[in-house]
Amino acid sequence: MRVSILGAGSIAFGVAGFLAAAGHEPVLWSPSGRATQALASGAPLKAFGALEFEGKVATAASAAEAVATGDVLFVALPGYGHRAAYDAVIPYIRPGQPIIISSHSSFGALYLARALAARGVSAPIIVWGTTLLTARVQSPVGADTAPDSVKVNTVRQKIDVATLPKEAIEEGHALCTTLFGDRFVRRDGLLAIALSNLNPQNHLGIALLNLTRMEKGETWGQGEHVTPAVGRVIEALDAERLAIAESFGLSVRTVREHFSLSFHVPMASVSEMNQQMHAEGRGGFGPTSFDSRYIFEDVPFGLVPTVLLGQLTGRPATLHAAGVALLSAAAGRDLAADNNLLPALGLDTLSVDALAALCATGYPVA
Repeated sequence: MRVSILGAGSIAFGVAGFLAAAGHEPVLWSPSGRATQALASGAPLKAFGALEFEGKVATAASAAEAVATGDVLFVALPGYGHRAAYDAVIPYIRPGQPIIISSHSSFGALYLARALAARGVSAPIIVWGTTLLTARVQSPVGADTAPDSVKVNTVRQKIDVATLPKEAIEEGHALCTTLFGDRFVRRDGLLAIALSNLNPQNHLGIALLNLTRMEKGETWGQGEHVTPAVGRVIEALDAERLAIAESFGLSVRTVREHFSLSFHVPMASVSEMNQQMHAEGRGGFGPTSFDSRYIFEDVPFGLVPTVLLGQLTGRPATLHAAGVALLSAAAGRDLAADNNLLPALGLDTLSVDALAALCATGYPVA
């Protein structure tokens, strides 16, 4: 199957290697064109670590070409790149052409669905609660060029999945299984996925309590520095998220279940599981710059939507809101204002029931 990947960063490269190794045909599209220069010139893509692959993969020169050549579209960009990517591909998406969003953030599926409905196009949108893998791209040693390789740290065993509309879940689950194997757990619609992406809350605890390490550019083990205090903050953040999910009548995975299932460690406290990953050499490394997605993606596109849901349900996400305020102060700007998806949707004007209905059925096709 031919899968056009919108994005050309670490996750996109890792997914391309995974798909190619499984016998599919990935096509990478870089919005700027820079990140795929080496591959477009004929260099093979090399994946190593938890995934081994070396071979040539196709690239697309434009959004139109990516859509035209893909049986499936796969969004693999940071949250702050989602709206621009959606706007680029919306004019070309075909009726029935599936779109997978990895990982879904800030109700981007509703933004995409509304624009497609206005075009008179109905297409299943498949949303994941997290990424297939964790990875980091690398350029040739000693070269200041576009990357041609990716180190894959972890391939996740379990990924939460849902669809918009909700009734497309069997089709969406089957497609994901065909492409990526038997690792998908059906969740109860888009709202459940919106409350299943744990990266923002986890990264808040990790970044806020290790901020000076990031700002000083230190090399530090992330799992190692999820100390008991950091772990307790993450667990307290998780309690807020779980309370919001409960108010919608949704069952979502706890943060402890997430670490155990995603990273293959015995169930324990968040700190103990991260220390186990570190001891096994799988704890990863924390950000080496303040200019990190932990701040500039996860705050506006992860924490802010959770704060909104807390306000709508009467279950205030006090710690999430405090994290937004504190990291905005550290950044010297209002990070919530960076979110360019939520203001376009006007979800803050909806009742809990109206939001739940919209997340189940989407928008009527014109």
